[in-house]
Amino acid sequence: MTVEESVRTLALGRAARELELRRDEFRLAVQLGLVRTVPGAVAGEPGRPPGAPGAPRRVDRGEVDRLRAAPDFPADLRDRVRAVGTAEGAAILSVTPGRFGRLARTGHFSPLRFRLNRYRAVVWLYPAGELAEFALAHGTLLSGPLPHGLRERLARGEDLRPRNWRSRRLGLLLRATADPWERAAAIASLLDPLLLADAVRDPRERAYLDTLRPEPPPGRTESVAGREIVDRLALAADPDEILWYGMSLSLALDQARGARAAPRPGHRAVPPSPPAPAPARRASPAGAGRSPRRAATTRPAGRTTTRREVPERR
Repeated sequence: MTVEESVRTLALGRAARELELRRDEFRLAVQLGLVRTVPGAVAGEPGRPPGAPGAPRRVDRGEVDRLRAAPDFPADLRDRVRAVGTAEGAAILSVTPGRFGRLARTGHFSPLRFRLNRYRAVVWLYPAGELAEFALAHGTLLSGPLPHGLRERLARGEDLRPRNWRSRRLGLLLRATADPWERAAAIASLLDPLLLADAVRDPRERAYLDTLRPEPPPGRTESVAGREIVDRLALAADPDEILWYGMSLSLALDQARGARAAPRPGHRAVPPSPPAPAPARRASPAGAGRSPRRAATTRPAGRTTTRREVPERR
């Protein structure tokens, strides 16, 4: 890390302290896009460019100053990163917990994270700020009979909470990195290993994707039964969802392969650095009267690719 970077940006821990947020509150603020992060350099490896795989995220000093300058700091920021369960969420919407659950199962708002209680039941948590916005925008759903279409979906046992949580989590992972292989690994983490083996035939690429696999989601317990529940929630389940992420992975891999090849096991892939500018050419006195036959050109060392955005399922 350069001296300039250490002055211009802050480590995540220090940024959390200056924003007067607990670690979990700061993590949610980053996930929700309330605090923008920037790629940092890999410690002890000044030759690797910012944003390389394994590089930590940092927070720009100006971002912290912007948030601290808000008139109601830090109360408003803390309130916006508060995650609530069904009872508190129902209170925010001024509805019964039962109606809140029905609206959540039909996908009217998405869980931010979850935890397992002592009975290994999934407890979904929602951002309080988004619930308050939903109450203002969809007041007709908060009282009276639910629309017939929603009642039919509930009668069929529809529950979009796991699917919407996976979609939100993938969006957060994709926003956290610009590296094409890390983005592909984030999508691959949503697919069952058998499906992934069919989608990615090259064992070297599969091994590299596994190396870059995101950390397990918060809520994973030590018990075997608890881990099985969390692992099952983390994988796409519906056929159309599996198809969507399979197509997204194919597009992401095309982009990643264009950037660099997957390394051999035990070797680290380093993203190519930008090409150095060509040195200035001096005019030779002997050739001052000579007509230039050919314009000098320089080609970049790396291959230029057109970035294609990976579709995100909402």
